[in-house]
Amino acid sequence: MLRVGRKHVCIACKNLVSSNMGVRFRVPLQKLHHLSRAIHHRYSGNTNSQRPPHCAASRYFTSISRLPVRPPKSSSGSGGRSYQQQRNFWVIRLASRLLKLRYILLGSAVGGGYTAKKTYDEWKDMLPDFSQYNWVIPDFVRDLSEQIDFDKLAKALPEMEEIAKLLPDLDKIGENFTFLRSLLSSGVSLGSEVKGASGLHLLEPTGDPSLKATDSSAASQEGSDKQYKKSSDKEKIDQLQEELLRTQLRYQRMLERLEKENKELRKVVLQKDDKGIHQRKAKKSLIDLYSEVLDILSDYDANYNTQDHLPRVVVVGDQSAGKTSVLEMIAQARIFPRGSGEMMTRSPVKVTLSEGPHHVAIFKDSGREFDLTKEEDLAALRHEIELRMRKSVKEGQTVSSETISLSVKGPGIQRMVLVDLPGVISTVTTGMATDTKETIFSISKAYMQNPNAIILCIQDGSVDAERSIVTDLVSQMDPQGKRTIFVLTKVDLAEKNLASPSRIQQIVEGKLFPMKALGYFAVVTGKGSSGESIESIKDYEEDFFQNSRLLRDGMLKAHQVTTKNLSLAVSDCFWKMVRESVEQQADVFKASRFNLETEWKNNYPRLRELDRNELFEKAKNEILDEVISLSQVTPQHWESILQKKLWERVSTHVIENIYLPAAQTMDSGTFNTTVDIKLKQWTDKQLPHKALEVAWETLQEEFARFMAEYRGKDQDDIFDKLKEAVKDESIKRHKWNERAKDSLRVIQHNALEDRSITDKPQWDAAIQFMEETLQTRLKDTESVIGDMVGPDWKQRWWHWKNRTPEQHIRNETKNELDRLLKLHDDHTAYLANDEVTTVRKNLEGRGVEVDPVLIKDTWHQLYRRHFLQNALSHCNLCKRGFYYYQRHFVDSELECNDVVLFWRIQRMLVITANTLRQQLTNTEVRRLEKNVKEVLDDFGEDMEKKTQLITGRRVQLAEDLKKVREIQEKLEAFIEALHKEK
Repeated sequence: MLRVGRKHVCIACKNLVSSNMGVRFRVPLQKLHHLSRAIHHRYSGNTNSQRPPHCAASRYFTSISRLPVRPPKSSSGSGGRSYQQQRNFWVIRLASRLLKLRYILLGSAVGGGYTAKKTYDEWKDMLPDFSQYNWVIPDFVRDLSEQIDFDKLAKALPEMEEIAKLLPDLDKIGENFTFLRSLLSSGVSLGSEVKGASGLHLLEPTGDPSLKATDSSAASQEGSDKQYKKSSDKEKIDQLQEELLRTQLRYQRMLERLEKENKELRKVVLQKDDKGIHQRKAKKSLIDLYSEVLDILSDYDANYNTQDHLPRVVVVGDQSAGKTSVLEMIAQARIFPRGSGEMMTRSPVKVTLSEGPHHVAIFKDSGREFDLTKEEDLAALRHEIELRMRKSVKEGQTVSSETISLSVKGPGIQRMVLVDLPGVISTVTTGMATDTKETIFSISKAYMQNPNAIILCIQDGSVDAERSIVTDLVSQMDPQGKRTIFVLTKVDLAEKNLASPSRIQQIVEGKLFPMKALGYFAVVTGKGSSGESIESIKDYEEDFFQNSRLLRDGMLKAHQVTTKNLSLAVSDCFWKMVRESVEQQADVFKASRFNLETEWKNNYPRLRELDRNELFEKAKNEILDEVISLSQVTPQHWESILQKKLWERVSTHVIENIYLPAAQTMDSGTFNTTVDIKLKQWTDKQLPHKALEVAWETLQEEFARFMAEYRGKDQDDIFDKLKEAVKDESIKRHKWNERAKDSLRVIQHNALEDRSITDKPQWDAAIQFMEETLQTRLKDTESVIGDMVGPDWKQRWWHWKNRTPEQHIRNETKNELDRLLKLHDDHTAYLANDEVTTVRKNLEGRGVEVDPVLIKDTWHQLYRRHFLQNALSHCNLCKRGFYYYQRHFVDSELECNDVVLFWRIQRMLVITANTLRQQLTNTEVRRLEKNVKEVLDDFGEDMEKKTQLITGRRVQLAEDLKKVREIQEKLEAFIEALHKEK
């Protein structure tokens, strides 16, 4: 209805006003609707007649270019009428008067009917589907339709033939003239104006000569009216211009009221649908489905190496050119962080715009809704975007290629997907990474190389055009300009600062830059203050273009200005490209899916297609099963392992620092005193800590053993790296309970203080433990001496081995010290200085030069062997000494205090192992299981970690196959919804 109304009102006014008449009666332009202003500029007298026609590309994107263009009026010839016309003038005049009345009545009736039919059809298509909201219609309306027969009423109306019969009735001629005059002079309703315009349109001259003659005669008849004879030509011009503007104002008010009602109606419908009145499952909007496809593609290949040719609107521009402000105007909210000349956009931001009942924003990976009508939510949203940008930037870098996805919904927002890229820079400043410029170029090219990406090239109009960097980049990526829309920002500053405003005209006509574009737009995005609201920016933009001589003088066209027209143009281009490319892309991914499925069947025919996340979950269950199996270890096994490992850890200290020093004394009292003191010191400082270390290492080893030995039928080597990492990280996090150390110290101290061997088996067990320990030490000592002196004569003859010079000296020293020990079997552990001198002189007499340190070192090993051999002999004697032990060795030369020492050590090991086993099974195994679960949970949330630990072609193939299937399904759902919308 609006489209038809615009058309006929404009044509009616055009027919009544000559093209060379100037408009003197003026109404403030800001009070006119934007469509009315466009009409005003088009038909006003100050329009430049020499203005070049719109280029086809620009006209495609204008918001008013869809208005029907009036066919050009045929210009009448300049010569005089022929003689035949002059002779028949009175006949033609009489016929024209009669035909004039016929065409007025016929045109009014037919035109009015055509307009009503056209209006009904258009508004019917524009309104949403109310089939789901029949419940809203009151019951009395249905009752009314049942009581009134509308078909019968329609049949009762007069037919067209009956109306035609009224034409010869001369009594009605005056009434028709009165109706035609009141159309332009009185305050009739807009519906009557539309009817009249429709009728006048039918009378517009065409190629038929008879109709031209009729129109000419009718015009002369109107000119003969008494009202216009009394007025001068100047008064007629002023009156017609005033009527024209009044008609525009009335039409504007009607149009604004209808637009407001339509917007409110759509908002109510969306709100009711959003609340789910009918309790049905809410369906995702078309643009949301499309945005999900783009998100999946972004996750599928962050480097955009796949054949991702789906359209996006890529917003590129020089730094501080105003691209973020343009995006905010399209989104109708100040949603981005702002800075004064500072780089704020550090990573691509994908904004999905769609219509909705509430003006809100939400991130793809978050459930929080930001109310864009509240300033505190806007501030929180800007802060969140800034945090996400800084988090995406790796250490040492300035910008990131990681995309931040954001959805913005609101009433009247055009549906599209835009990607705001970091601003292109020419120089790397202090504080930036050295590769920032190259990184920004690579990110921009990665997005723009998509053949279906719409490039929204933003150029700052307030600076010299020669300083632009982005135009060259856009020209490289789209040399033909088939998918580029050029936007000139800050036009207010450009008009104020430029000496020649015609330079702006050259830019928007595509004559100044070497780049080509589909359309050119000029916008104003505020006065530069970060506190400006969207409404104030819109008002400022309207006021500027209303008063700007760029528009008034025809340098800019009405359809090329304001962000509203820009938003409409970009949305139209976006959906056009989407419809042209989406089915082709669905076929591409369908073929890719077939190739991947074929590769899987050929290489892994017996395995399920598990992606990385599914494999991680499977490995997680296996690891938890292995941890639980630790609780099945028997107490005997735990104690045996703990006792063995603890003795291995402390045996050296017991032999070297406790037993050997105490055994050097010949008195049993001194031996026992020395042992008690050293055991007390050892228990207070080292023993509990060593015991806990042994327990922790034992738990680790058992955990690792279970994980290594777990081999079920579903065991997969692909989990090895993950299990090893989980084991290491769990052990690293596990901290032994420190309170256990104090209690363990008391238990060990009490065990070592006890000297009471109650029965013979315990005595025998202590002797066996002592023998095994001494034999092991003796064997180790023999090995050390063998390495010192080198191979003996058998090895030299049979294996052709020779001694080194140092080994030869060691061997000679050994032989000399062995003779000393044979002479003094009860020698102490240390050599006296005079003994060292004697040994040295004896060796020098045989031509062997020996260092005193070497002599003492060799003596230490020889005496150790000698002592251990004597201790073993003594141990054999004590096997029958339990009887003397019970009598405290009274009246006996046998002293077995060393056996008692080893019994005390052995009992301490048994009690310690039992205590540690209880702590392991009751506490530490559960704590380890908890740590393992925490590590698995942390790894599960870290996609980078999972990618490092679960690798291989099999995993990647399953990942690609899953993503391609998901993309194909999403594309098919989107295509189905797209077809339904059509």
